[in-house]
Amino acid sequence: MESGPAIFAGTVFTLFGAGLLLWTGVRVMHRSPVADGVNPVASATLATLAAVACLVLGVWCFGRF
Repeated sequence: MESGPAIFAGTVFTLFGAGLLLWTGVRVMHRSPVADGVNPVASATLATLAAVACLVLGVWCFGRF
């Protein structure tokens, strides 16, 4: 019964993390700002860390069932 929410949460975290990582990578490759009005290195680093954290949470949720 608990595998349903774990699958849903894992899917959401994994998709969000992968999308954020892809978007950040494309923005950095094109030398576009990741966030307006913020230091480019800091915003890219923070976005990458958030994406990796979401991917780790997604994998952890998939490991729960």
